[in-house]
Amino acid sequence: MSDLEQDIGRRIAGLRRARGWPLDLLAEKSGVSRATLSRIERGDTSPTAVVLGQLARAFRISMADLFGFGSPALDARIARDDQPVWQDPETGFRRRSVSPVSNGFRGSVVEGELPAGEIISYSVPPLPDLEHHLVLLEGNLVMTIGDERHELSPGDCLRFRLNTANAYHAPGPGSARYLLTVITP
Repeated sequence: MSDLEQDIGRRIAGLRRARGWPLDLLAEKSGVSRATLSRIERGDTSPTAVVLGQLARAFRISMADLFGFGSPALDARIARDDQPVWQDPETGFRRRSVSPVSNGFRGSVVEGELPAGEIISYSVPPLPDLEHHLVLLEGNLVMTIGDERHELSPGDCLRFRLNTANAYHAPGPGSARYLLTVITP
């Protein structure tokens, strides 16, 4: 397990304890089994992107908050080597926190890379009305937001407020790499 995965497990445990929730209650609120939650909190397993989405929804925080840990202050410049990278063990999706969540800022920037043929689907957004600005850098990406389907090519930008189920699909032939700016309401 990487340090980031260990930090995510500690972050989830801390959020749960701060709310006074036993594992059973978090399992009920998130739809993630108690056994899986226990393994994630101990750092025995890495959560998938879908599981992280379910947990963010249960805690009513953005996905970026699960990765940014609400840093009190960050330097104005964040060197590439200091940008945390997480990889979904199920899909191979890589998430780099280019501009992580930090106190005093409502936005964050994520670089995502989804391997060809992979799909990540979220049944509900973690918070209502999250503002998203997605710029596709390389490859092809099909974004489904509710009933709307958007086929993106390099250089395209998709702006939306997230209030429904959504999915990212890299149809190939190569990976889809994008920058996503998320702004909390």
